[in-house]
Amino acid sequence: MKKLLDKDIREPLFTYFDLKLCKVRFFEEKEIGRSRADIMMVTDDAITGLEIKSDADSYARLKRQIRDYDKYFDYNYVVVGKSHLKHVEEHIPKYWGIISCFEKDGEVCFEEVKSAARNPKRKIDHKLSFLWYRELATIRDECLKFKYAQFGKARLRAKLIEKISEDKLDLLISRELFNRDYTIYI
Repeated sequence: MKKLLDKDIREPLFTYFDLKLCKVRFFEEKEIGRSRADIMMVTDDAITGLEIKSDADSYARLKRQIRDYDKYFDYNYVVVGKSHLKHVEEHIPKYWGIISCFEKDGEVCFEEVKSAARNPKRKIDHKLSFLWYRELATIRDECLKFKYAQFGKARLRAKLIEKISEDKLDLLISRELFNRDYTIYI
């Protein structure tokens, strides 16, 4: 059995979720606290963190990564090669999901071993920090009676949290990330 490396897993994983979820957007190597999320996956109402532990990886940094993932993402999954499948559950919180990846007939396949539950430690302010100022301003202009145009990013995030429900913010954050256009900021 061939050992799967991170580079072997990523593209097939994108295809797996594209087919499973239809509307999804991926951001790779996203900085979160002191860690870097392998993949940040955006859906209509949630952001999911995907940490890849290929057959060549160890659990050395996983404890710190879990703390950082838990601050930012609504759901979290660890994507593991077959060599980690037996013991991975010992290293992750109960609400994290597990996706196994393996090679079959020359193709990388995936199996959701355990579904992720909603992350109880997620902080909406950390999630809002993914947005650029222009994206925060779009939400501000749409949802707030007073525009707070003089506010910087941190104060504006605090005002949005104060005035808008978390459920609505989840939808708005996802919408802004789906609509993000890197060409207008170059």
